[in-house]
Amino acid sequence: MLNNCVLVGRLTKDPELSYTPTGIANAKFTLAVDRPVGKDKAKEADFIPIVVWRQQAESVANYTVKGMLVAVEGRIQTRSYEKDGRKVYVTEIIANNVRFLEHKDKNSSSSPKKDPLGDDGESVDISDYDLPF
Repeated sequence: MLNNCVLVGRLTKDPELSYTPTGIANAKFTLAVDRPVGKDKAKEADFIPIVVWRQQAESVANYTVKGMLVAVEGRIQTRSYEKDGRKVYVTEIIANNVRFLEHKDKNSSSSPKKDPLGDDGESVDISDYDLPF
C-alpha cells in the first residue's frame, strides 16, 4: 500500500510552533495549493493543513512566513475526536520533508526571525550535510 503526496503551494499564515509535554517540536500551517480548472474559469485553490515534527518543525517555524512558496512531501492522515458531543473529522498532511522554494523576505514584509544569509546579504556556502533537514 502507498500513502504519499507531494504539494507545492504558499503558506496562508506564519507557522505555529508548539512542543509536546515531552519536548518534541511540532509546527502547523495551512498550504494554499492551486487547483486545476478549465481554460476560461477563475483560479481556485485548496487549503490543506500541514503538520511537521521535530527539528524540521523548528526550521519551518524559523525560516518560513505567510506567502512563502514551499514544497511538502508527506502522507495523508485522518483522525476524529469529540467536541461538544459531536464527532469532528480532520484530514491533514503529516510532512516528511518541507523544501523552501524561495527566500522568505521575497513575499513578506515581516521581519525575519533568523536570517540564513550572511550579514552582507550574500549567500553563505552550506553543504547538504550542514542542513538540519
